[in-house]
Amino acid sequence: MSTSRSVLALVNRLRFKHLSLLVALDETGNLHQAAAEINVAQPSASRMLANIEEAFGFLLFERRARGLHPTPLGQVTLAYARRTLTDLQRFAEGLEVKRRGGHGQLTVGAIMGAAPDLLAMAVADLKAERPLLNVRILGETSDQIVELLQRGQIDFALGRFTHPLQHNEFDFEPLANESMRLIVRAGHPLGSRRSLRLAELIELPWVLQPLTSPARRLFEEELAHARLASPGNVVECGSIFATLQLVQNSDAIAMLPEPVVRDHLRAKLLVMLPIEIGRNLEGFGILTRKHETLAEPAERFVALLRQYSQTPRVAGGAATAA
Repeated sequence: MSTSRSVLALVNRLRFKHLSLLVALDETGNLHQAAAEINVAQPSASRMLANIEEAFGFLLFERRARGLHPTPLGQVTLAYARRTLTDLQRFAEGLEVKRRGGHGQLTVGAIMGAAPDLLAMAVADLKAERPLLNVRILGETSDQIVELLQRGQIDFALGRFTHPLQHNEFDFEPLANESMRLIVRAGHPLGSRRSLRLAELIELPWVLQPLTSPARRLFEEELAHARLASPGNVVECGSIFATLQLVQNSDAIAMLPEPVVRDHLRAKLLVMLPIEIGRNLEGFGILTRKHETLAEPAERFVALLRQYSQTPRVAGGAATAA
């Protein structure tokens, strides 16, 4: 059979139910649970998997004592299955919005530390122009939104690379840098100090982002440069909101982007410690999948992000004239 005919035969045999089964198997690692997820009997799911693997001509999952694990080729197939199912879901949701008289859907991944005022102003303008456009904002850290982008679950991302090889998958357009600040609650014993050394803080409790995050890597690099060990008393937290709550209700120290803590500092809920954390965190920007054209609403939103990233913002977050 020629290559083109074999590809056509594969396409003809694959169904969305098959793709749903593959994703369910990846998430559960168990044929019985996966069958229940897609509402079919286990024998039917077993036959479906056998038919899929026969169609592809290779095993998609290794059968181990602790369950099913995707093979290397299976991982590639699963990535396609997730993208296809996500595209179908987004198409159906967009179609429903239009049926009800709406004007489409825009799903964006964004790191919450990246100039929240920039994101908020762009969203406000977009909604003012298109009040019936359904806008969804997902994610919080760079590793989360890159995964969403890989899976096709968002149109584009506002964030940064988390791995040196990701430029092979995504295009990146820088927008701005982030300045990091060490903060504590108002009334903290260190809050009134006018000078501090990083070494004085290592034995204190900290709330830090996960090790996979660029901000945490920056912090650990700063410690290494100062020949200091990592703090021992640490709560790892990927949520900006939870970090703010933890700091305000304990004596912990956190390192957060200046735009995130700006309003809390102004309201005297938090205090900034007099320590500079090295260089700015590597700039954030717009991440898009290579060789993929953005839909018109996404293009407009990107244009607004560019516009506000080039407009100076005063301490209150409002835009000022350039």
